[in-house]
Amino acid sequence: MSLSRQQKFDTPEKNELYDLLSNHRRRYVIHFCKRADGPVTLSDLAEQVAAWEQDKEIAELTSAERKRVYTSLQQTHLDRLADAGIIDYDGDEIVLTEDAEELDIYLDIVPAKSIPWGVYYLGLSLLAGVVLAGIWLDLVPTETIPVVGWATIVFAAFLFSSIAQVVQNRRYRLDRFDRPP
Repeated sequence: MSLSRQQKFDTPEKNELYDLLSNHRRRYVIHFCKRADGPVTLSDLAEQVAAWEQDKEIAELTSAERKRVYTSLQQTHLDRLADAGIIDYDGDEIVLTEDAEELDIYLDIVPAKSIPWGVYYLGLSLLAGVVLAGIWLDLVPTETIPVVGWATIVFAAFLFSSIAQVVQNRRYRLDRFDRPP
């Protein structure tokens, strides 16, 4: 079975994105640029990345800590991000491109000890199936709650779950935090 034209082109792009995001400095660059109102300078970016790495305030950084990050960003990471079309990098000025918006799905943060939404919806669907089977088999009381009432309850459960997922996804976006996780 051959891959469709779309599948052939999506796989390398996804692999490249995962490779780009596998490095914390590149994630920090994206995070810092997403939080900025406009272009950022390489100096400001390097200072903030170094501060995050050292878990220090910018004023507490040594010149060696700043220089190490500055050099690494300049020689490696910014070029990789620019080649992938994530940033525009011209000398000392860095800005995210429109293509950076496509990274949002890869930058979502899943809170610890949370149930994956796919598993949650599977459980909710199974519960809805049990209610439906109970109605068909006359095991669920339809005298006190009519069939339309049960359908409304199931619909409401899916609606409120969907709303909760949208709210949680927006709350746990990488660019919503002052400090990258």
